[in-house]
Amino acid sequence: MICADYYAPKNDEYKPDGEDAGFISTEKQTSGVADGVGKWWSRYGIDAGEYARELMVNALSAHDKEAPAAGIDPKRVLCDAFSITESEGSSTACIVSHKDGVIRAANVGDSRFIVFRKDKIVYRSPIQQRRFNCPYQLGNSEKSDKPKCAVQISFPVVEGDVIILGTDGFFDNIFEKEAEAVLEKNGDLDPDELAKYIGELALSNSLNCFDDSPFSVEAKRAGKDYSGGKEDDITVIVGKIVRN
Repeated sequence: MICADYYAPKNDEYKPDGEDAGFISTEKQTSGVADGVGKWWSRYGIDAGEYARELMVNALSAHDKEAPAAGIDPKRVLCDAFSITESEGSSTACIVSHKDGVIRAANVGDSRFIVFRKDKIVYRSPIQQRRFNCPYQLGNSEKSDKPKCAVQISFPVVEGDVIILGTDGFFDNIFEKEAEAVLEKNGDLDPDELAKYIGELALSNSLNCFDDSPFSVEAKRAGKDYSGGKEDDITVIVGKIVRN
């Protein structure tokens, strides 16, 4: 699995780095994303992006200790990373690893991944949320979730499959049919080109105040008056399954 990423932080002078974080390990075919929860800033003046970044740095360090022959255990990596993350705040998280034609993942909240085969979605990881726009989230406070709640996933993949891993800023602004159309027209692009292309499409959609987005559709279902895209940090990692 070869991967590349795209990141566009939301325009915020107080948090120029945004609240998303992520990592890619080419050697061990593992990637992860985290999305710091913005309510920490509005309520307490805490930048949850610091928590998300520390969590992902610790996940990268934890996964380096895993034995390559045995394959990466994403939930164990997440547990180890969580245990040494000390920043205030909270975040969602999703870690995905590939070995011998199988994707293994651990997911908390609404950061997630989808698998495409021949330009069609064949798998989507589940979302964990208590209600609309209130995802499960890892953190050190008493009310935050712990990694034991992470959903563990195993899914077989084949050569040519495309995996898109992202935070909610990406998935809230791209309909699944849009993603399939992008792959149908641009599936031959390298992962870095594809990540940039689809990431910029999500960014453009997020700034659209009129057309429906996945976020606005779900908001209306929840009884909220909302139109257009959702301005947010956008992180996407594109992985392709290729022959070694």
